[in-house]
Amino acid sequence: MNWSIGLEPLLSWPLLAAVLVPVLLMALAGLWFRQRGALFRFAALVALAAALFNPVMRDEEREPLKSVVALVVDRSQSQEIAGRADETTRAVAGLQERLARFKQFDVRVVEAGKSDAADERAETRLFSALESAFRDVPPSRVAGSIMVTDGQVHDVPANISGLSGPLHALVTGDEGEQDRRIRFERAPRFGIVGKPLELTYRVIGTEGETGSVDVRVSINGEQQTIERATIGQEMPLDIIIPGAGRNIVELAIDAAPGELTETNNRAIALIDGIRENLRVLLVSGEPHAGERTWRNLLKSDASVDLVHFTILRPPEKQDGTPINELSLIAFPTRELFVEKINDFDLIIFDRYQHRDVLPILYYDYIAEYVEKGGALLIAAGPEYAGEQSIARTPLIAALPGLPSGEIVEQGFYPRLTDTGKRHPVTRGLEGSATEPPHWSRWFRLIGIDQPEGEIVMSGPDNKPLLVLNRKGEGRVGMFLSDQGWLWARGFEGGGPHVALYRRIAHWLMKEPELEEERLTAAGRGMTLDIRRQTMRDDPGPAQVITPSGKTLNVTMTAESPGVFTGSAETDEIGLYQIGNGDLKALAHVGPINAPEFADTVSTTEVLRPVAEESGGSVRRLAGLTGISLPGIVPVRSAGDASGRDWIGLRTTNDSILKSVRRVPLFAGFFGLALLLLALGSMWYREGR
Repeated sequence: MNWSIGLEPLLSWPLLAAVLVPVLLMALAGLWFRQRGALFRFAALVALAAALFNPVMRDEEREPLKSVVALVVDRSQSQEIAGRADETTRAVAGLQERLARFKQFDVRVVEAGKSDAADERAETRLFSALESAFRDVPPSRVAGSIMVTDGQVHDVPANISGLSGPLHALVTGDEGEQDRRIRFERAPRFGIVGKPLELTYRVIGTEGETGSVDVRVSINGEQQTIERATIGQEMPLDIIIPGAGRNIVELAIDAAPGELTETNNRAIALIDGIRENLRVLLVSGEPHAGERTWRNLLKSDASVDLVHFTILRPPEKQDGTPINELSLIAFPTRELFVEKINDFDLIIFDRYQHRDVLPILYYDYIAEYVEKGGALLIAAGPEYAGEQSIARTPLIAALPGLPSGEIVEQGFYPRLTDTGKRHPVTRGLEGSATEPPHWSRWFRLIGIDQPEGEIVMSGPDNKPLLVLNRKGEGRVGMFLSDQGWLWARGFEGGGPHVALYRRIAHWLMKEPELEEERLTAAGRGMTLDIRRQTMRDDPGPAQVITPSGKTLNVTMTAESPGVFTGSAETDEIGLYQIGNGDLKALAHVGPINAPEFADTVSTTEVLRPVAEESGGSVRRLAGLTGISLPGIVPVRSAGDASGRDWIGLRTTNDSILKSVRRVPLFAGFFGLALLLLALGSMWYREGR
């Protein structure tokens, strides 16, 4: 029982003062002058005041509240090395068992770091978890907090202004651990394809370690060189960006004897390769309606530098026109096709025929250019089927089809072949999904015999319309109609000429995204997304090797003709190796070079300043016979909260009021009797 006495006045305090103060002055004056009955008047005043003040005796029934203890458990990836996870689990179980003995503690267990969000997995944020655990708890009820961690915490506050109660840190891992790691110091996000790019990196050893190590440099999974790096010094690195798009540059070092983990023996930089402007040579055999279509398209592409020549008159034609009126510039055949032919990424012959403008030997140079990796596109017209066809020159070695002499002149809808529905150049062309296709007709097709390569578009009677072929290290395309300009002019609604022409040109120039067989992968949060382009019906599952060396299979499902996708939820940050068929790809999941792996050596120094400022302590769990848990002692707010082998948690005086019993002391007949007795005694004494 908890008895107490309080006042519940019947009048407000100002009214009480107005009534009692004059009477009190009169009673005091009577006592001062020793008047008759002064004591009785004072007793009557006291009785009246007691009645008006209404004293009450209260009995409160209260339930004491528990102090809240936060047990924050570090489940980040760095806790999964060197047996720390098992050490943490056993320590948490032991702490819960000891805390359960104290009924005055409410224990809240919070696991931090075990999240699917990549930004949370990148860092160990224990204080954010601690703040969440105490969000609904007033500071007076906070007993303190216990953290089980390896000490590598990345959100340690600068002071304890927002921290209530003592903080105790129990650190996993052994003292004197050894670890060596590598990181990029400077790595640009972009680089020019084929040009040197400067980067810097640093190999960091355990404190006091010196010497040098070999660093393996790989780009997109292929080792490029081995560098010699001095431990602790920033080292320069020059690389050549091999291709456009995402490139993964990886640095790797061998594990040192007794090293804690090899997880941070790799460093990753993602660099987007940017092509310099592609150089295209367009040679038109004669002015015609479709010539400007090619020119406008290539000129509008900011990534293309176009050189365009049109043969207005064959050299054998003599009509007396002055030379200075024939052309603004002469056709520099030797400069283009001998001296600088390898400077071009693509050569286009648009309705070109052999009329001695080019010496016959130059066609051999063009065929050799293709064989060594160049790109050639033939936009054929009726000339290709005639006597002066370029197929009757040494260029025949590079062509994917020989003219049959047939010229089909009738209206037809260009259609995608079964191969074309899968091929990246023609796959998903707008309007191709309906029958007939939702685009305009063409009216001319040049027939060929014995086509080589892939026929991706066809004309009437399934005759080849667009043929794509690889020749040696180069590529050749043949467009067997000069009617594409009808789409550009909007005839019968037009068609997707821009997409088609651009894809043809970029496929010939080996744009990675237009490869028929391509495997790519990328990280999305903590999800690995895999994409496979293929001409096959089913590429089979993709094999994935995780950063820790585990192997898993990912089922690939058809997204569209020629495109298969798959995804896998992961819980590891790092570089994944993906294989499918004879193709391989690399992908990094999670943040690049995450702080979680920047330093994996367990430490007591990171948490020590804030723990000691809060009145807590930092100590290692590892002992001579396994883990060694400190004793837990409830302490008062002003007492010490840690000792040599114990940690203290504060108790609270807060409670919940459940019920109140009140007994008025000057009420009812008892109070009335006292008041009447006092007044009667005063009247009796005054009456004598």
